[in-house]
Amino acid sequence: MQGMRLVLPILSSLVALGCATGRPMGSTRLDDGYRPFAMAPSAVAVPEATAQVTPLEVPPGSRTKVVDVARALVGSKRVEVNGKRFGDDCTGLVRGAYSQLGVDLMSAGQPQDNGVTAIWRFTAQHGRLYDGGRPVAGDLVFFRETYDLNRDGAVNDGLTHIGLVDDVEGDGTVIVIHRVARGVVRYRMNLTNPSQAKDATGKVINDGLRLPGAGSPQRLTGELFVSFGTLLPNERVAAR
Repeated sequence: MQGMRLVLPILSSLVALGCATGRPMGSTRLDDGYRPFAMAPSAVAVPEATAQVTPLEVPPGSRTKVVDVARALVGSKRVEVNGKRFGDDCTGLVRGAYSQLGVDLMSAGQPQDNGVTAIWRFTAQHGRLYDGGRPVAGDLVFFRETYDLNRDGAVNDGLTHIGLVDDVEGDGTVIVIHRVARGVVRYRMNLTNPSQAKDATGKVINDGLRLPGAGSPQRLTGELFVSFGTLLPNERVAAR
């Protein structure tokens, strides 16, 4: 999706949820002083992915290592990897997983970026952003408007949440590992039916990612999806 302009639709007013649910977490506890949820002064657009790509140099098996770290954190509230504490928020989870490769996902951030936007820029510079096809375990998943980042009551907050692909089910439903208010969890997302919470059998195919507000419905993972991002060589990761 390099060079592709993403225009955010104007949605109805929604209740603030933070990094998926609850208030923003971890903004003052990151180990490097970076504040991933710095308040944006105005409406925020998704940056265009126009940078020249410089692929990362990583050893074979990197995808498996990243996914194994994320899977091991499911059920935990603390994002701690090999004794190093990361912010207890959505960016902290993916940072912790990729830190095992010596990769700093925040290094491309610009002033006024939140953490998710900083990681988007890094992905544009060192990988590929795409919104179609079948993702691979270890790829990133970007979402928009999951809460009112700049606290102005409008839906103009750009990229606000991130997760990591764990697996893809037979019907195309993507299993996403991410950090929400209650801890690290797995959610489902189906982009074929993005506005459908369950299929005909009652199986959940899109989890709720933003709670309903006054006069506005719940928003699902498929509805708030923006893009996948791949940074690592394509290799098979064993299903859990």
